[in-house]
Amino acid sequence: MIEKPALNQAPIKINRALLSVFDKTGVVELAQSLHQHGVEILSTGGTAKALRYVDIPVTDVSDYTKFPEIMDGRVKTINPLVEGGILGLRDKHGADAEANEIKWIDLVVCNLYPFSETISRKDCDLALALENVDIGGPTMIRSAAKNVGWVCVVVDPADYNIISDEAVSGEIAFETRRRLSAKAFGHTAQYDTIIHNYVKDEDLSHDLSLTFLKHSEMRYGENPHQSAASYKIPGNNEPNILNATVHQGKKLSYNNIMDADGALACIREFDGPACVVVKHANPCGVATGDDLLDVYNRAFNADSLSAFGGIIASNRTCTKDVAEAITSVFVEIVLAPDFEPEALEIFKKKKNLRVLEIGQFDKRTPSLEVRNVDGGVLVQETDTKILTKEDLNVVTEKEPSEADIETALFGWKVLRHAKSNGILIAKNNTTVGLGAGQVSRVDAVHMALRKGGENVAGGILASDAFFPFRDSIDAIRNSGILLVVQPGGSVRDQEVIDACNEYSIAMMFTGTRCFKH
Repeated sequence: MIEKPALNQAPIKINRALLSVFDKTGVVELAQSLHQHGVEILSTGGTAKALRYVDIPVTDVSDYTKFPEIMDGRVKTINPLVEGGILGLRDKHGADAEANEIKWIDLVVCNLYPFSETISRKDCDLALALENVDIGGPTMIRSAAKNVGWVCVVVDPADYNIISDEAVSGEIAFETRRRLSAKAFGHTAQYDTIIHNYVKDEDLSHDLSLTFLKHSEMRYGENPHQSAASYKIPGNNEPNILNATVHQGKKLSYNNIMDADGALACIREFDGPACVVVKHANPCGVATGDDLLDVYNRAFNADSLSAFGGIIASNRTCTKDVAEAITSVFVEIVLAPDFEPEALEIFKKKKNLRVLEIGQFDKRTPSLEVRNVDGGVLVQETDTKILTKEDLNVVTEKEPSEADIETALFGWKVLRHAKSNGILIAKNNTTVGLGAGQVSRVDAVHMALRKGGENVAGGILASDAFFPFRDSIDAIRNSGILLVVQPGGSVRDQEVIDACNEYSIAMMFTGTRCFKH
């Protein structure tokens, strides 16, 4: 059994520091401050070169250990003289240190090879990734973080000023050391997690590790009594809401980011010019076409009542004309790949309007979604399945037209971004009515009919799951809907098909469900 040591909580004096960093931001200034306060500096490679360039006295670690850097720098700091100098307990291991000519190292300043940046490169393969796995750095960091009673560790250049300020008094407080120790353990844990997730050969592996960096604090969460912050994947520079350029407007809230992310996910379904209007995570208006202004107007007017205070997303450059149309109504956010300069000038009239430039984006790629539950998380693949004509099976006496099939495929792309139970009515590549988040399917049908009003005539109706009863078909019998698209698979499928035949409505099975909870 390991003997329980006493933890030194007194301030410590920095006599010797080891500086070895990949990111050299601020390290020269820190070293100058340490040198001015009489601190001896050990260093390695590029860090030592940077310090010598400005005439700061430095001792190479290889000169201290009497062992050269070897194997292209792979082995340089893993040495008893280094690790012993960091790990040794000053009140217990003094004799060992003296017998082995180990000098105490009181401060370790270290950050690691940029593994995240490496694996984001298009030419990265396993060999290149592994070559950029830092070994000595994490060892020094963890050693210093462990020996928090006697050693201070710094992994973030933003914390250098803390050391410089406290070095003026000649001592580093225990609370400072403890805070920086916790940050260091988090730094190496995150680093190892990124490596683990890259090297493993399956997404839903036996163990799951997640790591994120804080992106921003928020005023509150979904409601004012809930605290919240956003976190992003380290090294992820892909087009998304957290990486967007915010041209203007109030700070993004929790709900803003959730809705904007949903709008971006939906707009990425389409190749041609498209516009999506999202309210409370549901696509209340979507349209595609050739002219972006016409597309925006159709999407907004599909449900202008719900669009009030919503999110507007497009997959084309936002033009001056579209900006003029948007500023005539109240919306919270506009997002697009980019904006014409004239459009940005027009948006300035609405100073609270958030304008997000996402950058050029493509269709969604397979990834993992994570949802919290008490005691753990649920993980699943993102639904990126593309439905084609070949997936559709006509099950009724009436055959749908080619135009109706195209509209059905359009509607399915939108429907899978609506909360279940979900029913979508669409016509002419424009949404007409949406019933989302209902506890019964027939309720969702009635909601979609009510939203669409007279415009549902001549449209198609898509359901995200099968109809358990014929009541939903009975509900649309006099609506003028021409085609129903649904997964099929109910024990009462034939009953539902018979209802469609009775009302001369075409029906197609997709064989695929698109629930979204």
